[in-house]
Amino acid sequence: MSTVPPNPSAAPCGLGLDAGGTHTRWAVADAGGRVLRQGQAPGLSGLQLATADGRAGIAAVLAQLAHEAAAPLPRGAALLAGVTGLDEALQPALQALLAEAFGADADAVCAVNDVELLCRAAFAPGAGGVLYAGTGSVAAFMDSAGTLHRAGGRGVVIDDAGGGHWIACLALRQVWRAEDAAPGAWQASPLARALFEQIGGSTWPQTRHWVYGASRGELGQLALAVARAAPHDPAALALLQAAGTELARLALALRQRFGDLPLALAGRVFELHPAVEAALRAALPAGQVLHPLTERPHHAAARLAARAAGAAVAAAGGPSPTAWHLAWRTA
Repeated sequence: MSTVPPNPSAAPCGLGLDAGGTHTRWAVADAGGRVLRQGQAPGLSGLQLATADGRAGIAAVLAQLAHEAAAPLPRGAALLAGVTGLDEALQPALQALLAEAFGADADAVCAVNDVELLCRAAFAPGAGGVLYAGTGSVAAFMDSAGTLHRAGGRGVVIDDAGGGHWIACLALRQVWRAEDAAPGAWQASPLARALFEQIGGSTWPQTRHWVYGASRGELGQLALAVARAAPHDPAALALLQAAGTELARLALALRQRFGDLPLALAGRVFELHPAVEAALRAALPAGQVLHPLTERPHHAAARLAARAAGAAVAAAGGPSPTAWHLAWRTA
């Protein structure tokens, strides 16, 4: 983490958040895009805004994050948050929570879906798409007019195939079906042993208690156990290969709609094991351009926020809803 101190008298800076089901990562950048400091807090989701308990949970995470990020923000600063599960109807409520937590002018806060943030971190509008696999999965393309187009990303209850939660659920299903047929079979399974080590026990009550008490992000982290077992267990390796094939389906859906687009790969599933990307490439047409996302989303959010803050000040003499919310999209 950078130790550059905040400077309230400096040119407008930006705070960027990338909030997912597992973690919320944040960064502060200056007007030139240089990251001054960064950190990590627990995950949050726009879906939490639907209940009082959920809103309280978001507020608690934001309070922790604001303390670490040295809130209140300096005068003239702006905040851009990319948040999983956030739709347009929920944006005002989340923006109000962000403004309160960070002591910011409400007009200097913008919250968008994390997929939109990923697209803007990866390419200029119209230049390429993103294939994301973290807790969930989605492919997305922002066209030259700034319209976001998606394939997948419908949540773990419906799909999110190829994401960490999906991998974890398939692995647990496989292990416990084997136990149904032959109790004790887990002892000879590197996959089962890795899962049970992370869960903290090998009995069904232990699995049940852990799984049904875990958030979707925590459950998705069991994909790490699958990756650890993959070098020793063909069944674990096959699950990671299946994830790559499922992610290829999302990429092909975008290709069918928008033609041959370069795709940036984002999300921790691609870091689990080389088998995921190998299976993805094998299922795509030869020549498909794939490369890792070169800028981390929370860095991109901070950069875009800082540049937009400067543009808003120049355009309006200070932050305003119109100047800020339009400026970040052209930053």
